[in-house]
Amino acid sequence: MSEHPARVIVACGPSGAGKSRLADRLRHELGWPTLRLDDFYLDGDDPRLPMGDLGIPDWDDPASWDADAALTALETLVRTGEVDVPGYDISRSRRVEGVRITLPPGAFVVAEGIFAAELTAALRERGLLAQAWCVRRTPWVTFALRLARDLKERRKPPVTLVRRGLALRRAEPAIVEHQVALGATPITPGEAWRRAADLR
Repeated sequence: MSEHPARVIVACGPSGAGKSRLADRLRHELGWPTLRLDDFYLDGDDPRLPMGDLGIPDWDDPASWDADAALTALETLVRTGEVDVPGYDISRSRRVEGVRITLPPGAFVVAEGIFAAELTAALRERGLLAQAWCVRRTPWVTFALRLARDLKERRKPPVTLVRRGLALRRAEPAIVEHQVALGATPITPGEAWRRAADLR
């Protein structure tokens, strides 16, 4: 594992753009495990958590998650082949018992989350980065898919989800621009799948 450490595929992009679905497909069809970076969110009562204009924690601010812990987990996984990671209950805004992730020989690990691009430079410096993808669709498609998902999973009250979704819709072009500036390639879920097949 240590001889070929560049095994991390960063899958970032706006919330609801299809990152998790892509990661699930890569896991099921190619055997590439996923490290869900959203599981490294801070607890809802953590004093470090930034607050948004809606009077609720700003979960779209990179300061709302533990980047150092996420980076350490990725490096441990790539260099040793396994790592224990937390889970996160969005409805309770709290970390919960997690799982152990194993990286099979020759496989890539997909580091998936809305803040994944924030780790691109550090992963590259450590020789761990294989590729970085900013998964994106058109903003209104992303809005509809995100709202349907959040309502189905009852993540927050419906009114909160709609208000937050509209705010994210307005912010989406800037989000994509920021993640591309951090080193991620803008790509649709279909294009990312084809690129993954080439890597395999």
